[in-house]
Amino acid sequence: MPTARHFGRSVAIAELGLGALMLKVFCHLQQKSEMKWRVLVLVLCLCGSRALKAQEPPILLSDAARPQPGIIVGTVVDVNNDPVPRASVTLESPVLSDPRAVISNDNGFFEFKDLDATSRYHIIISAAGFANWTSDEVMLKPGQYLILTVPKLRIATALSQVNVGYSAVEVATEQVKAEEQQRLFGFIPNFYVEYDPDAAPLTTKLKFQLAAKVAFDPVTFVGVGVFAAANQAGDRPDYPQGAKGYAERYGALYADGLSDIMIGGAVLPSLLHQDPRYYYQGTGTNKSRVFHALTSPFICKGDNGRWQPNYSTVGGDLAAAALSNAYYPASNRGVGLFLSNFFIDTGQRVAANVAQEFLLRRLTRAKHQK
Repeated sequence: MPTARHFGRSVAIAELGLGALMLKVFCHLQQKSEMKWRVLVLVLCLCGSRALKAQEPPILLSDAARPQPGIIVGTVVDVNNDPVPRASVTLESPVLSDPRAVISNDNGFFEFKDLDATSRYHIIISAAGFANWTSDEVMLKPGQYLILTVPKLRIATALSQVNVGYSAVEVATEQVKAEEQQRLFGFIPNFYVEYDPDAAPLTTKLKFQLAAKVAFDPVTFVGVGVFAAANQAGDRPDYPQGAKGYAERYGALYADGLSDIMIGGAVLPSLLHQDPRYYYQGTGTNKSRVFHALTSPFICKGDNGRWQPNYSTVGGDLAAAALSNAYYPASNRGVGLFLSNFFIDTGQRVAANVAQEFLLRRLTRAKHQK
């Protein structure tokens, strides 16, 4: 039978077990609390790390990582493959606030440096007396040195169509004004060359105006004087020596030229409705251009725009050769004088046309119409 002492011992054991259980629960709760705090600290650390990264400045690319700038170069030439100096070359691009412009040098060369290789460009070339040219879209690669292929610039086409407010006579008048500015080396008349293949036809007034402009130009008088001196030195034709002989030779030469230019350049072209000017071809093969120059004294453009036999020029040469028999010395007159003057005039015209086609265009300073 349990005694009070046994009962007290049982109570003590129970109390001891309860205390141990409570201690174990307390320790477990304390461990869970510490775990929560650890998780909270870890979350705060991660958030702080992201915030610090967000505040860091962006890392800039080094110069080595940037695309290297490109360069565009080219050469401006005309239809004869001759360089075109002082041509205006403009570079346009969406990334440029203002277009960049350069002038071609004496060799026709131009260059654009430090170009963004990620942009698109257009090149526009303009030069006095030539039609403007615009390139296709140009896209550079990083560090590329691009040699742009520039086609041969064509001769500018003068205003040849009758626009609203402009009559054909007004257009032709402006064209003649431009032609009257054409001079070899800046001073020798070169008025009878037309660089526009579709020029307006000349009126009778303009044909006589152009002929008179050549006949009475101061340089014409000087040129006749030089040839008269050469004839005097060669003692031909049979005029005497001295001042009288020089004056007669001067008068004969000037009469030859005046009758030729007025009859072949004004009278007959007006009657026959033909254009007395030489039409510069400038394009095509050399063979075709030579053929054009050689046949121009015998084939011309009519006022109707069609090619036809050149009765005006041939008739003018024949008339001038025949008239020379009226004032040359009697010892020189005859069929021989007629034929020699005709073939000399025609030969000089053929040679002049070939020179116009291949050489004189480069030496002519002209103000072409816009």
